Amino acid sequence: MDLTNRDSFGSKFGVIAAAAGSAIGLGNIWRFPYVLGANGGGAFLLIYLIFVVVIGIPVMMSEFVIGRSAQRNPYGAFRILAPGRPWYLVGIMGVAAAFMILAFYAAVAGWTMEYLYQSVVNGFSGKSAEEMSTMFDTFRSGSARPVIWFLVFMVMTSCIVMAGIQKGIEKYTKVLMPVLLLLLIALSIRSLTLPGAGEGLVFLFKPDFSKITGKVVLEALGQAFFSLSIGMGTLITYGSYIQKKERLGNTAVSVSLTDTFIAVLAGVAIFPAVFAFSIDPASGEDLVFKTLPVIFQQMPGGYFFSLIFFLLLAVAALTSTISVLEVVVANFTEEFQFGRRKATVLAALAISVLGIFASGSWSWFKELDIFGFSVFELLDHTSANYMLPLGGFFIVVFVGWFMGKPKVSGELSSNGMFPVRYYPLFLFIVRFIAPIAIALVFLNSLGLF
Repeated sequence: MDLTNRDSFGSKFGVIAAAAGSAIGLGNIWRFPYVLGANGGGAFLLIYLIFVVVIGIPVMMSEFVIGRSAQRNPYGAFRILAPGRPWYLVGIMGVAAAFMILAFYAAVAGWTMEYLYQSVVNGFSGKSAEEMSTMFDTFRSGSARPVIWFLVFMVMTSCIVMAGIQKGIEKYTKVLMPVLLLLLIALSIRSLTLPGAGEGLVFLFKPDFSKITGKVVLEALGQAFFSLSIGMGTLITYGSYIQKKERLGNTAVSVSLTDTFIAVLAGVAIFPAVFAFSIDPASGEDLVFKTLPVIFQQMPGGYFFSLIFFLLLAVAALTSTISVLEVVVANFTEEFQFGRRKATVLAALAISVLGIFASGSWSWFKELDIFGFSVFELLDHTSANYMLPLGGFFIVVFVGWFMGKPKVSGELSSNGMFPVRYYPLFLFIVRFIAPIAIALVFLNSLGLF
């Protein structure tokens, strides 16, 4: 493929919007609040913030360095930067992880579409907490709607990716990201005006250091990796579209801080309301789809804020799914020489086949048992517990030990255009601190540490 004709991001804001959109998703607004709630609130948040700054940013920079240096998808990048060596297997794992993640992630994104629809038709009105729980369970297990919404979401994602980098991904994320922020700010303001909301802020921002355990520390570290989309190939792919005039260090800092700000703002939107209505903050995964709809119908103007919240979830999911699909599409276009339209259609169709099985894990395929997991659970468990930690581990080892100082520092400095006085600290982290931290997360996920 001729690199001179390769598409790229057209502006710094476009880079940040797209890369932050990749990181910001259901992990921030769905997963982060319930993980924080289950791990003691403020103490977890403090440790999480430390890990994002100390480890998350350097690992993100490492992925950007690999992508921009090779200007290729994850598989192609390792194949070019380490010819004749098995590092390309890390790239294959990244593409495979993206394939698997999108299959089950878009299924969850489809749930947000169902709940957005229910918000529009006022389907939550008058339902008790028990009825709301039954409603969600019946939706997943007793209808074809999860599969239908999954396919709708895949079509929306594919249309954006098919349009290209500047005219598709950058164009839409530059609109979707400000919309997401405005919706979240509106929800936060409403949540803070509820009686008793102050308790939620205390829970979120006042650390109770007695809550800190080894498990909490490892959960915070794992959430930092999950939230920043580390190890799944998206940041390598997006890094390959960043022009040489952009500072990779500044971009990684901007993306990481934006991602973290959104996650914290989601906590501000959710926990004051949770405490105002005496809900257990450790409600777990049920918090968004079973608990919050009950809260919305109890608060004044709840119809509109329910609408805003599930629209917010859908937007957040969309900014992530387009980045994950782009990993597979970039691989098809660059390694198999497919046109973007053909590559997008083939990638989306292949992922959709697997995604139908994941969406139907509670209904059509609930009897399908693979090593004790449903299809949805297997995809989630394998990618989150094995592929992402291993991908992140080998990425930092590659940059820290094998890529070479001239190439790494050259990318970080944009071939000498910018000073990189932080390089010794960056190198120390990616050589020693990050591999150990990721290894601990991996061992913890396996139940071995």
